[in-house]
Amino acid sequence: MDAAERLRLTARMRSEWNDRARKNARFYINNASAEWTDEEFFRTGEENVEEHILTDMHNICQGMAPQEMNILEIGCGAGRLTRALARVFGSIHAVDVSSEMIRIAREKLADAPNVQLYCNNGVDLSVLPGGVRFDFAFSFIVFQHVPSLDVIASYCRDVGRCLRPGSLFKFQVQGYTKLATADTWLGTGVSEADARQMAEDYGFELRYSHGAGTQFYWLWFFKREDSAPNP
Repeated sequence: MDAAERLRLTARMRSEWNDRARKNARFYINNASAEWTDEEFFRTGEENVEEHILTDMHNICQGMAPQEMNILEIGCGAGRLTRALARVFGSIHAVDVSSEMIRIAREKLADAPNVQLYCNNGVDLSVLPGGVRFDFAFSFIVFQHVPSLDVIASYCRDVGRCLRPGSLFKFQVQGYTKLATADTWLGTGVSEADARQMAEDYGFELRYSHGAGTQFYWLWFFKREDSAPNP
């Protein structure tokens, strides 16, 4: 993907997700209901953290105390998961392409002083402070909406730069690779071969995976010790 294509895609993702946030942010984040209350909406985030984080603390923490960990969330939306993550970990840096989603998240998470929110460009982590390092990175129901494998790979590259050696990047992608079209809702599919290549290119060990070929294709990328990701 060249620079012009990337700019067009960035503008499209930001515009369409800002529109969704204005229409009904909670529904487009979790479309199980169009009329979530705050309590119900954030409870679904707690349930997801219980399922995908608290059951996997051995891989995530690797002996560290959660309250001492600095973690990254990619695609925080309105803060549904971020609020629950902030109750477990010491410091959260969360990014999202939509300024409207970030505006809502800032309002709803005003009482969470250990959360820092950023509106990023939708393709990398250049918005983060220089030199920041993370002990864990996480993304759920985000990359499944990204219509470009190049963009997903770009995020993997930047997580590889920001993650401490040995630490985990756990994320979910769209594993169904026979989509008729790639847009900012259905996204693009990631094959097992794609996942292995991204891990190899950006200094990770793909230690576990689950759900290949399905919407919920989970990947456990561990940053290799002394890895030097490709440019």
